[in-house]
Amino acid sequence: MATNPTSASHAGTAAAPEPHTRLTRGEVLAIFAFWIFMAVLTAANRLLDPRRPPGIQPTFPSAPVALAFAESLVWAVVTVVIFLLGRRFFSARERRGTQVAALVVTGLAVSIVVDLVLDLARFALLGGIPQRHNFLADPFRAITHLWFLREMIVYSGIVAAGLARDYSLRYRARQDEATHLQAETAQLRAQLAEARLSALRSQIDPHFLFNTLNAVSALVERDPRGVRRMIARLSELLRHSLEGAAEAEVTLRKEVEFVERYLEIMRIRFQGSLEVETEVEAEVMDALVPNLILQPLVENAVKHGVSRMKEGGLIRIHAFRDDGRVVLSVRDNGPGLSQATPREGVGVRNTRQRLEQLYGDAQALHLRPAEGGGVEAEVTLPFHTAGDLRAAGVGVGG
Repeated sequence: MATNPTSASHAGTAAAPEPHTRLTRGEVLAIFAFWIFMAVLTAANRLLDPRRPPGIQPTFPSAPVALAFAESLVWAVVTVVIFLLGRRFFSARERRGTQVAALVVTGLAVSIVVDLVLDLARFALLGGIPQRHNFLADPFRAITHLWFLREMIVYSGIVAAGLARDYSLRYRARQDEATHLQAETAQLRAQLAEARLSALRSQIDPHFLFNTLNAVSALVERDPRGVRRMIARLSELLRHSLEGAAEAEVTLRKEVEFVERYLEIMRIRFQGSLEVETEVEAEVMDALVPNLILQPLVENAVKHGVSRMKEGGLIRIHAFRDDGRVVLSVRDNGPGLSQATPREGVGVRNTRQRLEQLYGDAQALHLRPAEGGGVEAEVTLPFHTAGDLRAAGVGVGG
């Protein structure tokens, strides 16, 4: 009966996966090897034991050896059949009572049939049948006196081995399924994080462009020459933004260059009343940081800090290494924090969410009053370079 893959996948979430229980060639060979080994032990015991039950006359000298191998061959075939049919008996979908009843009934049938087959083999090879085990002579008495008890015990051992094999297969199937689900979960989480980062980035770019165009339009009549310079710088910024759109992280060197182009536009807008101080330690220039991490912080400082100053606006950008972390600081000399005018706009909120997506709890973004007035935005994130990622076997974008 054909199975719908979709329905099977939904069913797999509610029940344990059914393992593939077909016997392999190696398992069949192992079963026959085991019973051949048992035949060798039995034959050796019969050859070394000179005692012989009364009425037994072997048809040829090596008949006891042949009988040992015949018995083992019968049990080998029975073992293979039980293992092949084991899925019906060991299925987790069946009730335990039904399973036990099926195993007992099957065990009785198998034991009686095997006992009869082995009696025929003894009769053919040994020329007689022991009176204590004469199934052919009196089948009813053989059944009522449990003369097949030895075969039932062997059958129980085979069933126990089948149960152990089935449990092992199910356990490995669950382990494989868990590993597969973990890999899929990790992949989905990575895709989700990438999608969230892309969504946040897609919000930052239009927001940045809109604010910059507003700055350009404000100077169209007052400073046409300055507007042309602003448009030229803006085209450079857009080109840089498009080229790095697929990169989650860039070097701090590239990020500082991008911010410097943006600040050139702001200097033209403020007509020389904006001063910028940049201090970046050489050892963090090659550190990887989120793409467009500084620009929203600088824009926030311009909008809520410098733009509220009549003159003498100042922005300080500082980047340094603190043990295994990179610290990025953007400070302005504006009026400071106020509950009436919150400082955390769209760009800062998106930056905070991007940091959480990229670094989890290993990052921090704080807005706090700066010494001497104004506000300081400080970002802390793990220090790593492209070389570190390559050494760790992680792909580097761009």
